[in-house]
Amino acid sequence: MSMIRDLRAVVRPSSRVSLRKDTGPSYDTTRAPGTSSAVVDCAVYRDGARVHSTGPLTPQEAMRLVRRDGGFVWIGLHEPTEAEFAGIAGEFGLHPLAVEDAVQAHQRPKLERYDDSLFTVFKTIHYVEHDRLTANSEVVETGEVMCFTGRDFFITVRHGGQGSLRALRHRLQDDPELLAKGPSAVLHAIADHVVDGYIAVADAVQDDIDEVETEVFSPGRKGGVSRGVDSARIYQLKREVLEFKRAVAPLLRPMQLLSERPMRLIDPDIQKYFRDVADHLARVQEQVLGFDELLNSILQANLAQASVAQNEDMRKITAWAAIIAVPTMVCGVYGMNFQYMPELHWKYGYPAIMGVTVALCLGIHRTLKRNGWL
Repeated sequence: MSMIRDLRAVVRPSSRVSLRKDTGPSYDTTRAPGTSSAVVDCAVYRDGARVHSTGPLTPQEAMRLVRRDGGFVWIGLHEPTEAEFAGIAGEFGLHPLAVEDAVQAHQRPKLERYDDSLFTVFKTIHYVEHDRLTANSEVVETGEVMCFTGRDFFITVRHGGQGSLRALRHRLQDDPELLAKGPSAVLHAIADHVVDGYIAVADAVQDDIDEVETEVFSPGRKGGVSRGVDSARIYQLKREVLEFKRAVAPLLRPMQLLSERPMRLIDPDIQKYFRDVADHLARVQEQVLGFDELLNSILQANLAQASVAQNEDMRKITAWAAIIAVPTMVCGVYGMNFQYMPELHWKYGYPAIMGVTVALCLGIHRTLKRNGWL
């Protein structure tokens, strides 16, 4: 057990940098020289150490070394075509259904067991930096990592411009005792790496939600009534959270299976660490579900505030219409062409009528203002 006591320190960075200070996604599409155009890296590991060769290894050469001298091969690919992946699939005996999913991408997170391999799909999430959330802001960007785990091989297929595994590979290579556990150690490291990304993105999304919530419930500029926030901004954030939920929720069951059900391709010493990954994933799922419910409440509150603001405007319009109705009525009466009308020939008739009109308007204004209509 002492051999992997520092497993979490190896597969996780010592500290997490706030995503709001991140300069952007890590684009790792470098191809290994002399290999298929989709191969990013291909290496053989024996006794936890990378076997160095005189030149770049092809997947077929790496597998021949493994079958001859032992160890396992780790091949990393980025968005391979069907033709590029066909040779590797045939060499390692990958199931056609899993191969089809790996090439086409846009798969739901899952775990599938075939005769001699496990096929695991992870959705990677990257937080997209933005100065201010707008109705068109992209908050999260998704990618995919497909993993083929066998007895003596591990194959990763990445889709999307982010989610590089280069740094993770280097950290694992710095711990030979962990890599000596075989492909299952790599699978756990990738699962832990992906879930750690979820946690960091959830913290950043929480800041966006807090910002919108503050704007919605901040005191209004007029009359203590908030004028509301653009509902499109809240709806856009809700859509991004939904995308986040689609990556997190389906992965919980595969992590539980990896942590609870014995599998001959998973080292028993590594399996218990999947339980920790499943626990962190469950916490992120609860957080994301909370985001969805909170955004529903914020959206409803914002719509209610907009309705209240509209009612406030209508009350003011109605109040001024009531005030204007008094001089309109008086002027309408004295605008009629009748010969005999009260006070028509009185010397002080005009100022008296004007004074009464002004007094009535002021009285109505005071009454309406006291009742909160103005």
